[in-house]
Amino acid sequence: MKIGAIIPARYESSRFRGKPLAKISGISMIERVYRQVLKSEKFEEIIVATDSNLIAEEVDKFNGKFVITSSDCSSGTERVWEVLKDSDLDSAINIQGDEPLISEKLISEIYVRLEQSGDPVVTAAYFNESLDDFNSVNVVKSVFDANGNALYFSRSPIPGQQLSGFSGFYHHVGIYGYTRDALSSFFNLPPSKMEQMEKLEQLRFIENGINICVLKTDYRSIGVDVPQDIEKIEKLLKE
Repeated sequence: MKIGAIIPARYESSRFRGKPLAKISGISMIERVYRQVLKSEKFEEIIVATDSNLIAEEVDKFNGKFVITSSDCSSGTERVWEVLKDSDLDSAINIQGDEPLISEKLISEIYVRLEQSGDPVVTAAYFNESLDDFNSVNVVKSVFDANGNALYFSRSPIPGQQLSGFSGFYHHVGIYGYTRDALSSFFNLPPSKMEQMEKLEQLRFIENGINICVLKTDYRSIGVDVPQDIEKIEKLLKE
């Protein structure tokens, strides 16, 4: 099985225009993400999928590979599929272009599971003990069975717990491994009811009987959403 790493990166982010080009201690965010993927030592191909010539030029500067995708792509997943369907890859791992500290160990674990298990979709979650995060609609919760098969993802606080007995939850990490067939099925299916209600596209897989394996990880997702987040990342790098 040939598995590629695809990093979707768009220029016109509503909260942070040109985000992939933002410098973090002198190195662009997209280069930092690319370097983390390289550290996993798993991929023959690492591709930045972008609709921006500026981002493509930056990738070219550090000798990375890129594919120019349509500006009509409505999500990172669609950008990944645009690259995957026209490639010789059997599967792809979708790595967020705004997580410059993404764990190379997690990337490697997703790769190995996708390669060896036959799971159509693989993602990850970590155990979070924050009650504020549990109640936040901006934090996606994951519930899965004893074998790690996803039961549901939600912005609501699940599984339901009494405040006095709160023990934590699994916080979804936005990294995905997909087989070509799984992603092809995804785009041949209409948006599902729960997907539209929750604004979580992975629910389209679950509602149509396509299994998602959830790996437990210690990695805590640290993304860059707004310019102020750059400072936090630089502080973490110093530490």
